[in-house]
This record gives sequence, structure tokens and C-alpha cells, in this order.
Amino acid sequence: MLKHFSSFFAKTTAFLGALPGRLRRGLVRFWRKNIWTKILVILCSLLVVLLGTAYGIARWYITSERSKPFTLGATFIPAYAQSLGLDAQKTMDALLDDVHVKNLRLVSYWDQLEPQKGQYDFSLLDWQFQKAEAAHAKVSLAIGIRQPRWPECHVPSWAQNEPASQWQPQLNNFIQAVVNRYKNSPSLDSYQLENEYFLKSFGTCTDFSRTRLTNEFNLVKQADPRHPIIMSRSNNFPSWITGQPQPDKVGMSVYRRVWDGTVTHKYFTYPLPAWYYAFLAGTQKILTGKDSIVHEMQAEPWPPNGKSITEISLDEQNNTFNGDSLNDRVSFSKTTGMREVYLWGAEYWYYRMVTEHDPSAWDTAKEVFSQN
Repeated sequence: MLKHFSSFFAKTTAFLGALPGRLRRGLVRFWRKNIWTKILVILCSLLVVLLGTAYGIARWYITSERSKPFTLGATFIPAYAQSLGLDAQKTMDALLDDVHVKNLRLVSYWDQLEPQKGQYDFSLLDWQFQKAEAAHAKVSLAIGIRQPRWPECHVPSWAQNEPASQWQPQLNNFIQAVVNRYKNSPSLDSYQLENEYFLKSFGTCTDFSRTRLTNEFNLVKQADPRHPIIMSRSNNFPSWITGQPQPDKVGMSVYRRVWDGTVTHKYFTYPLPAWYYAFLAGTQKILTGKDSIVHEMQAEPWPPNGKSITEISLDEQNNTFNGDSLNDRVSFSKTTGMREVYLWGAEYWYYRMVTEHDPSAWDTAKEVFSQN
């Protein structure tokens, strides 16, 4: 490596010799410093250039998206509402009728809807679509094995010990059955295919085959070419969906304050500014021409040490999310430039009101949704 640096420095010295006057003398004085000082300065200069470029892309993206309407929605999962001790139907009714959520992200867990091989039970998802249709709400429907909430991969017990050659055809049949059942619903707006598919560090998932993902994508497009497909990227690190399949939209998860259970074992706020996510969305659009959305904006607490929300006090919940946090999360989302945002944790707002007897998050949600 030092040989390459020596060659680079020799060429640079020749370049400096061609510069006139005071500029040349100043640069020569710098160039006579030791090699590690030169390396440090060059690396710092490159960092400034990279940050400047990223910020420029972010500002371009924010400006280019500004004229588009802003859409605010929320994820709703009956199983999660029930885990909080809530009545799932009453929770959804309250979100639609009291908060006036008009854009919902719903799930179609394989283990719930095909409890026995080849025997579908769509009653759970049917009543959700019926409520959405009655409220004239739009639905982004998650499909596939990997869908929001732990354990991420919702595989029925009868398929867990089967080889891929046996469960994959059954999964394809299930996905096709879901699409065919709801593709003509006036509420259906989009599909989300395989939530954060390539994220290996979270969940119980074991299959990350791109071939399977591509086959599922083509299957959905063939069954329903009218509705767009969303695919989501997996974390805060710079990454983009550039390979096949290419979704119609790219989803992004944004978490602001969490419990760090790996290093510090303390609460931690991500220091990433809103323009960083605008940079990710802008680069995605430059590379593929695809729009990005915030498909999962944290709007609930992150309990410490793997506990559930029901196991911690209200004061502990407030360490990562309190009644006023919702305004901040929506404002932050808007500042990213992305014009479609789904909040994560709507079931919790209801839990906090009816179980913890604190309506602050619920009242804030009503205000936020009335303004958007």
C-alpha cells in the first residue's frame, strides 16, 4: 500500500511544481510533512467531499418530492393487540373511527391463515378488510413468509420440518390465494412482499434465497398486475435495493430511540439526521428510479432486555416513547422528504389509554391524523 502512496505523492509533488507563487509555497510546506499527516488530511478531505455529496443528494431529493401530497398511515396487527391484552376488533374500530386512520398496513401471517396444510381460514383478515372498506381506508398488505413483528417468519407448524422443495410450493399457493382473495377489494392499495427480507440478524428466518424472492415477486405480478409491490430495506446502514426483483416502491424502517442490548446496555438515540434518510431515498431514486417510503416509523417504546411492553412500567416506557413523541416522529418523517409514512405501534397507543389510563399518545394521534 505504501508503494501506491509513494507513487501518488511523487505525482502530486510534480503537480505542485507547476503552481505559481504563494499557493505553491504553502502547499509545498504542507507536502513536506510526514506521510501519515498527509494521509490523514487527504482522508478528512475525502470525508468532507462524501458528506457534501450525500447532503447535496438529500437536498435534491427533498426539493423534488416537496410538491407531492403527504400520506400518513399506521400498521395494525391483531395478534399484537391481543398480546397487549386488547380486543383486536375494538382496537381497529378505535383507530378507524376515533383516530381516523385512513391508511393501514395489514399482515397475512401464513401460520394463522393456513393452520392446516391446504386448508385456508381467511376469517381473521376478512373482518379487517371489511372494516377498512366500511371506513374507506386504504390497505398496504404484507404477504410472504417474513412479515412485521416477531418472530418475523410466520411459518405454520406443519411446514417447519419440511424441506424447501415441499414448503415452497405450498407457500406459493398460499400467496396466490391471498392475492386472489383481496386484489379486487376497493381498499387494497399495495402489497409489501417479504418484510426486510435480507435482514439475518433479527427474527427466526433461515431462508434468504433471492431466487425465491424473485419467484414470489413474479407470482404476485402475474396474479395482480394492477397493484404496486413494496419491498423494504433492513437497517440504518447505507444500502439500496438494486438487484432483482425490482419493486415498485422501496420501504424503509426508521427507529429513533431504542435499548442497546449489545454494547452499552443503555437507552440509545440514533444520531442520524433526517437528511441522512433523504440521502438514502435520493440515491435509491438515482440508481433505480424507484420512490421510497417510510414503511415503519417507530411510534412505540423499545423495552429493555427483551421484555414486552406489558412487563415494564409507564415510566420505563417513557424512556423511549411518551405521549408527546408522536409529534416528533411525524415531523422527523416529513423532514426526510418521503411523502408516505406508516407509524409503527398504533396498538400501543390504545393500550396506553385503556390499560395504563394515559390517553396522551392517543390524543396526540388524533391531533396528528386530523392534520394529515
